[in-house]
Amino acid sequence: MESGLHITLAAERLFSVWGIPVTNTMLTMWVVTAILIILALVVRYRLSIIPGKLQNAFEMFFEYLIDMMEKTLENRRIALRYFPLIATIFLFIFIANMVDFVPIFGTLKVSDGKELVPLFHPVNADLNTTLALAIISFVVIELSGIFTLGVLKYGAKFVNFRGGAMGFVVGLLELIGNLARLVSFSFRLFGAIFAGEVLLLVIGTFVPYFLPVPLMAFEAFIGLLQAGIFAILTLAFIKLAISEH
Repeated sequence: MESGLHITLAAERLFSVWGIPVTNTMLTMWVVTAILIILALVVRYRLSIIPGKLQNAFEMFFEYLIDMMEKTLENRRIALRYFPLIATIFLFIFIANMVDFVPIFGTLKVSDGKELVPLFHPVNADLNTTLALAIISFVVIELSGIFTLGVLKYGAKFVNFRGGAMGFVVGLLELIGNLARLVSFSFRLFGAIFAGEVLLLVIGTFVPYFLPVPLMAFEAFIGLLQAGIFAILTLAFIKLAISEH
């Protein structure tokens, strides 16, 4: 393999804090979190009663998203309740995917005591991250159904004896489908981002001029698309969870 071509599935340990390992994925995640916090503070303190062009654009965009959520959930109050979650999921995944194109990725390296490892690792190219996001969405979806419909009515979607054998089988399939969301959520995002990372790394190593540029644009589009898919699926499954059988 060519020197400098470093491909790994797992995040790599950089150092430890009080015995807790800190990986390059965690470091990148802290950078993404810091960017989100800084953006939130900048937007918060630049708000004005008489909005400028930029604030108008943001307000129109947010209103469009809330209207879209209202049409899906069929209730504006519920849409406003879930808007912070859906928007945060989208922004976190999108920004995490975009920072992967910063030149510090793959160029800055530190020693872990044995070899040089990248200081930063793409957040969503680590299955731990995508699985954590999937668990958050899964828990929110299930709790939404329980709190909205009640334990018995929501549980009847999965354990249904009144419909006979066919009703029981359908409920069992529904339960399996719910659990399968953890796999589909996590592996869809992980697979798309990791495959793009490998493709760009290989192309950039063997064909370093011109060709990586259109591929980077395509991967940026994929990063936006995957963020939207994750957020929209979470919203759609919340709608299914809070709807009666």
